[in-house]
Amino acid sequence: MHILYNQPAEAYSTFRLHNTLSEVILIDELSDLAAVNTEHPPVIIGEGSNTVFLASQDRPLLRFLAKFRTITAENRQHVELHVEAGHNWHELVTWAVAQQLWGLENLALIPGSVGAAPVQNIGAYGVEFSDVCSYVDFYDWTERKIRRLDNKACQFAYRDSIFKQQLQGKGIIVAVGLVLNRDPKPVVSYPGLDTLPVPASLQQIYQQVIAIRQAKLPDYKVIANCGSFFKNPVISKAQYQLLQSSFAKIPGFIVEGGIKVPAAWLIDQAGFKGYKQDNVGCYEHQPLVLVNYGGADGPALLALVHLIRQQVQALFQIMLDPEVRLLDSNGQHYVES
Repeated sequence: MHILYNQPAEAYSTFRLHNTLSEVILIDELSDLAAVNTEHPPVIIGEGSNTVFLASQDRPLLRFLAKFRTITAENRQHVELHVEAGHNWHELVTWAVAQQLWGLENLALIPGSVGAAPVQNIGAYGVEFSDVCSYVDFYDWTERKIRRLDNKACQFAYRDSIFKQQLQGKGIIVAVGLVLNRDPKPVVSYPGLDTLPVPASLQQIYQQVIAIRQAKLPDYKVIANCGSFFKNPVISKAQYQLLQSSFAKIPGFIVEGGIKVPAAWLIDQAGFKGYKQDNVGCYEHQPLVLVNYGGADGPALLALVHLIRQQVQALFQIMLDPEVRLLDSNGQHYVES
């Protein structure tokens, strides 16, 4: 265990607002978790690709760095993996593709750690983390032991899970179990992948996903950002049909619970693509991505978030919800009133 004090927040969030983190606890070994003060549990962080520190942090933060990966079982059809939470997600995808294992290729180039994947139930191009997850190992602060939650117990939903709900703040994800396929299982119906040859190879899908993401999304190492900022809203079929009468080209995809409408399209129609104010703005090639052009602060970001939400609400009667985790000075999730 290593404890660092008064750390620059820019090193722990890819949005890079200039703030200070009072205490950062780095855990290398599972056994070190027993020494963590759980009367006032720390805020869990990963690689910072989905977290924005709106202000300097008074509460301790904890990052779990263990990243061992092992094959626990295999047969002709499947390979079962146990991967510790500190493993980089894209490195895991790249390894799986190199091993000719199907299931993760559509999730290539998503930034962040393996431990963050279940929390958001990350997804892209027709695939979600829940599609390949067999279990999640969760270290419970109260019980001081690991609980293994199977796929159903994780309560996965669109960009949601039990780890964002009932178990938020109650412990830390330390590992995941994945089941990957040896036999081809291509998912190429998503726009951008539907132009691939049939059948598409694992490598072709992987490379195409990377190409699409690089064309649409800014590199956070060059332009500070946290990727897609808002969730794609799911509305009722009746509301969607009503919107179609005024916006004939509004895209929509049938999902459980209704029609999913791309937030990027809504924000674009509201006129925010390339919009900039007070050193924050919407990326010129993808308005769903909010960017820090340098020197931005928490109030400036929140002002832009508020403006986008209000304009989209006024135009479409749809209120967008942030996908990115916005933390106030005490590590609490900011919720706009």
